[in-house]
Amino acid sequence: MAIRPYVAFRGNCREAFTHYHDVLGGEVVILAMSDMPADAGETPPGLAPDATMHAALMLPDGGLLMGADDMSGDYDGLVHGVCVNIELPDRAEVERVFAGLVDGGEVHQPVTETFFSPAFAMGRDRFGVAWMVMVDSEMPT
Repeated sequence: MAIRPYVAFRGNCREAFTHYHDVLGGEVVILAMSDMPADAGETPPGLAPDATMHAALMLPDGGLLMGADDMSGDYDGLVHGVCVNIELPDRAEVERVFAGLVDGGEVHQPVTETFFSPAFAMGRDRFGVAWMVMVDSEMPT
């Protein structure tokens, strides 16, 4: 199991990760909504094609920081600040862990297959912490 911070931004994720890279070094990967495969679905309403879908900073010491622009597009949406990302080995474990985490909280994205993971879900627990739970991804981290 890997637990990694996933920071949500109000439209300035690319700028933030460029800055983090300048300060911390390492290797940065930034994917815009326009980088999504054509068969992956539509960009969420109100979200610009150049909004950051996923950013990752792989640090020289092996650390990893990930983030994205708030997918609500209005930047007053449900996800701001830190979203904890958990990568698990299979869908059954994703379903079990996600159900436990969001018990008494809110489901924002039920467990579903995406172009970047065979099982992905998002929600907020009853304590206000945002979670992303997924099967280990083949997408660049």
